[in-house]
Amino acid sequence: MIVVAYTPDVYGEAALAHAVTEAGLRRLGVVVVNATRGDAFVDERFASTERLAELDAALGEQGLTHEVRQPVGVEPSEAVIDVVKEVGGSLVVVGIRHRSPVGKVLMGSVAQRILLDAPCPVLAVKPSP
Repeated sequence: MIVVAYTPDVYGEAALAHAVTEAGLRRLGVVVVNATRGDAFVDERFASTERLAELDAALGEQGLTHEVRQPVGVEPSEAVIDVVKEVGGSLVVVGIRHRSPVGKVLMGSVAQRILLDAPCPVLAVKPSP
């Protein structure tokens, strides 16, 4: 299985597109993980029910074995790594964004934690310019 760390933005869409491509090449399924700590009233990185339904339908139309998970109240990087371990993931795909050194220190980096802690290879992708 290929696990993708998904956010409903250009970074998450880039990660999803690469995960789908890799899944086709490797003949594997995809598990999409969109997690939130749940510590704010609005989390822009937490996909709406409608967006997840669209995503689920699009993956189904492509004939991919897939699953969409949306855990709440967890550290997103830990949620992704837990799913990788649970499903025996062979690859994690994560979208990355440029952040200042101060931003990394203050806010942490989900992508960095996944890169360092995942028990399998990680593909870090950027959206097309």
